[in-house]
Amino acid sequence: MTEQSKAEWVRAALERYEQPLLRYAWRITRNTETARDVVQDTFLRLCAANQARVDGHLAPWLYRVCRNRALDVAKKEARMETMTEELAAVQPAHDVSPGAAAAAQETQALVWQALGGLAQNQQEVFRLKFQDQLSYKEISEVTGVSVNHVRYLIHTSLKHMRQALEGSLDLPAQA
Repeated sequence: MTEQSKAEWVRAALERYEQPLLRYAWRITRNTETARDVVQDTFLRLCAANQARVDGHLAPWLYRVCRNRALDVAKKEARMETMTEELAAVQPAHDVSPGAAAAAQETQALVWQALGGLAQNQQEVFRLKFQDQLSYKEISEVTGVSVNHVRYLIHTSLKHMRQALEGSLDLPAQA
């Protein structure tokens, strides 16, 4: 493999995965600068990796390296904190009415609160599935748990979130 083709491969991976990995690392470290350092280290490790061994499972490889590095940093710095409504707040779109924007923010706050009530491993697989759109197999490779356990964790997290949100969002009760 030529240096140019490897550089193009790394550049393509950087363009595709940098932002999702930054979000993922931030969720673990709760610090923007630390998350940037973790992601930078992840891509440095990709530069040193054998492309043939990583191709075919690039996303799980990147998330796994990022996760391991972020967990190491978080343990070392011991400053994990819970997500607050202020951190989760998003700016409403300008074309949305103030009432709709307020309702959307309220709904989002309820969802974040419900998500925060889940066990840490449930939160992680839930976010990898629904925020980062990883497959069950990829989540399994990232977290080191079996695909069946990933399915169980997602099923359980959805069940708990639905129960937590039923009264708040006027969701129909499930039989």
